[in-house]
Amino acid sequence: MNIYITGLNYSINDADLNDLFAEYGEITSAKVIMDRETGRSRGFGFVEMVNDGDAQKAIDALNGAEFEKKVISVSVARPRSEKPSNGGYRERKGGYNSSRRY
Repeated sequence: MNIYITGLNYSINDADLNDLFAEYGEITSAKVIMDRETGRSRGFGFVEMVNDGDAQKAIDALNGAEFEKKVISVSVARPRSEKPSNGGYRERKGGYNSSRRY
């Protein structure tokens, strides 16, 4: 099960996240999401656990808990929604080089 964690202290790294969840069961991966430009944590991350029961126990125990002086929110990660290939813009017609004839 993939778990989504928000409200993380900006000093938290992947190993810290792994250590936090390790007591609840076997972890496949733990990743703090970093800003591409600054290299600093964005304050959220993901943990993937092997056993769904262990993952649910971790969610129940850690959601609303204080970790490194911040209250974290822990929930089941939802799949990313599909984004339109054109960035969400509608097709625009008309303009200077329009082939439309009026």
